[in-house]
Amino acid sequence: MLSLRSISLIAAVGLWHFSAQATETDDIKQQLATLKAQIAALEQRLAEQEAVVAKQAPTAEPATEAGSIDKADKTEEGIRLGGAIRTNYSHTSYSDGNKNRGGDFAFDIFRLNLNGSIGDVLLNAEIRFFDYMTAVKYAHVGYQLNDDWQVQAGITQVPFGNWPYNSHNWFFSTNYYIGLEDDHDLGLLFKRRLADNWQLDLGFFKNDELGGVEGYVSSRADRYSYDVVGFRQSDDGIYDDPAQPLGEYNTLAGRFAYQLEHSTDFTTELGVSALAGGLHDGQRRAGSYNAWALHVNSHYQRWNLQLQHGEYHYDIDDIDRIAVGAYAFYDSIAAKAKTSTINLAYSLPVSFGPVTALQFYNNYGLVYDKSDNSRDTMMNVTGVSVAAGGLFTYFDLVHAKNQPFVGGSAAGDSSETERRFNINIGYYF
Repeated sequence: MLSLRSISLIAAVGLWHFSAQATETDDIKQQLATLKAQIAALEQRLAEQEAVVAKQAPTAEPATEAGSIDKADKTEEGIRLGGAIRTNYSHTSYSDGNKNRGGDFAFDIFRLNLNGSIGDVLLNAEIRFFDYMTAVKYAHVGYQLNDDWQVQAGITQVPFGNWPYNSHNWFFSTNYYIGLEDDHDLGLLFKRRLADNWQLDLGFFKNDELGGVEGYVSSRADRYSYDVVGFRQSDDGIYDDPAQPLGEYNTLAGRFAYQLEHSTDFTTELGVSALAGGLHDGQRRAGSYNAWALHVNSHYQRWNLQLQHGEYHYDIDDIDRIAVGAYAFYDSIAAKAKTSTINLAYSLPVSFGPVTALQFYNNYGLVYDKSDNSRDTMMNVTGVSVAAGGLFTYFDLVHAKNQPFVGGSAAGDSSETERRFNINIGYYF
């Protein structure tokens, strides 16, 4: 299949040949103008795609994670090593010490990535090293069943919502902190590539990435993805270690998406996602959980619009609040809530010294109608990401209420809007 760059080159050669052979009549001038417009549209679409790749590849390797079905087309064997080193600056409204110091600059992560194939078996893995913990984000092997279908086994991404991310910024969306964005669990995932305008992902996940409710780990909070780790009694604190352990098990998840092609530079993906599974307390089944979402991901020239709305429910008798864990600490969320997000981004290819791409964005998320009667969780992130060679940097201005990492908790009850200005700088290799 011809790439956009190839098509553009062929069109340009055709235009040169046509203009060299023809006389300058009004008809020919009109045809020349049409061809020039088509070439311009193709080049713009190519630039947009290159900017998207520049944006995605450094952050969490979506070209590897979400697009790994295409690796079967490559004949080169071997395992490739990559990674990143990231640092972070933040200036916040909710810490007097931080404000008095003019913000804080700290080490973020060192990470290693492995991907490739040996024989017909694919490998994709990422481990992250923080000052306070080490976490495997994903680690799975894969096999290409046929041209359209691939199977993955191991710690793999749960298919849910706009894919691979329902956000453009460093903080993700409010969905991430309730376990419904970029979540990774242990199981099997069957992926169908986009063909005939539709794609389908189906997964069965035995338990979370740390082995479930009785996993042999020192702390069930030492993980990258947010997962349920217990339920809260009325006298439990929001950040307490869970006295009543709980774990997901036997979860079925599915994501269906259909792509509408309005024109060469205008596409819209319409999708629906759902998941359902059990909750275990270490001795017996304690309840169940489920979630669903409707989502839209539309690209028009350099613009990207993402919409998503859904609901989740942890169904346990007389329990309105759930304990979750990630990043070496425990937090709480309502047992049931609705969630909506609206994201808009504009990608701009540039040539400012080493800077090759900018993406401007505003991401808004809301978690509301909570079963524990706590106030809404809201987060709005306005920012720009900058790609410059191996460097990839996010500049984010966050305003939020009851939002983790922005002065609150998803189970908080504050009416105050907190602010955080954040710069995350990463070098990717």
